[in-house]
Amino acid sequence: MSNMDMSEALRMLAADRGITIDALLQVLVEALATAYKKRPGAADEVIVGVNPDNMDITFTAYDVNDDGEWINERDDTPKKDELGRIAAVTFRQVMSQRIREVERERKFEEYANREGDIVSGTVQKTDTRYTLLDLGRVEALLPQAEQVLGETREPNARLKAYIVEVRRTPKGPQIVVSRTHPGLIMRLFEMEVPEIADRIVEIKSCAREPGQRTKIAVWSNDKAIDPVGACVGARGGRVRMVVNELRGEKVDIIPFSEDKRDFIAKAMSPAKVTEVRLSADETQADVIVPDFQLSLAIGKMGVNATLAARLTGVRIDIKSESEAAAEGNGVVRRVAEPQAESLYAEGEWKTNTDTGAMEWHAADGSILSQEQVAAQSDASTEESKG
Repeated sequence: MSNMDMSEALRMLAADRGITIDALLQVLVEALATAYKKRPGAADEVIVGVNPDNMDITFTAYDVNDDGEWINERDDTPKKDELGRIAAVTFRQVMSQRIREVERERKFEEYANREGDIVSGTVQKTDTRYTLLDLGRVEALLPQAEQVLGETREPNARLKAYIVEVRRTPKGPQIVVSRTHPGLIMRLFEMEVPEIADRIVEIKSCAREPGQRTKIAVWSNDKAIDPVGACVGARGGRVRMVVNELRGEKVDIIPFSEDKRDFIAKAMSPAKVTEVRLSADETQADVIVPDFQLSLAIGKMGVNATLAARLTGVRIDIKSESEAAAEGNGVVRRVAEPQAESLYAEGEWKTNTDTGAMEWHAADGSILSQEQVAAQSDASTEESKG
């Protein structure tokens, strides 16, 4: 192999593997030193020098004494024809292995600083334990614990995921990603909302129940820009892109408020709040809602209330208006709201064990859904206006 051939081979390898010439030269030096030591009568140690301009190669040999010192420095550069054979064998045997090691290290360094970033990949393999995403030059591992329950992962489907960890392994970097991490929501909105990417609009907090509902609190550093409107986009286009990527997960966008009571009331969306009673240390709040909105405020399996508490950082106890009034009178019971008293007798809200929905169980034995209560309450209100 001539110097020109070797120089061209290095350039082609560098271009093909995405590795710098300097990195390849270092690999070549180490590989030639390994090949030299396999020669009969080789010295104990050797330093290989490569001139990057003309690819001239030199071998400086040393013996090692009993104290571990390098002695008897001498030039032991093989003759040209022998050097060519050594270089050729080195490229075929040693270089390929060392280049793979350099590639693995380069890939690790590329992704090591990307924890907390978002990547897009193609579903390559999936089973009950994990899913593999093809990111192009590397694969990402989506463990079962980081998958959204019930979310389908069809082969060759494209998914965006959040990098939670990059591990160094003998086979190269292992990139662990998540579809459940709240950071995925924040990164998706950064991609879809230029105002967030430009730091004009900030996501102050985020709470998520993967596959069910997410709440984000947003704030604008520019009074001329509505943070909620910026995230929703024209005709809901921006938030729709996020929801589509989340496979239909509901997203509530809440305007952040420094007034804790106001923030808690908004965080209970889509339920309407009558009153927020905040403790002196602002760590606990009693949220009062209309009776017919009690189940809406709590949410299915308590998700809405849980997310509101996480979003605001406040322990939230939700009470209906009638329950709050009863407690104020020292009576521990739930009664109907005032405008609906003539429509149904006293009773209490109970959860239907089959559907999970809240129902009004009146003292006379009748049972009404929250929709029926709301409809009757609205009808009563209209009558009183008439």
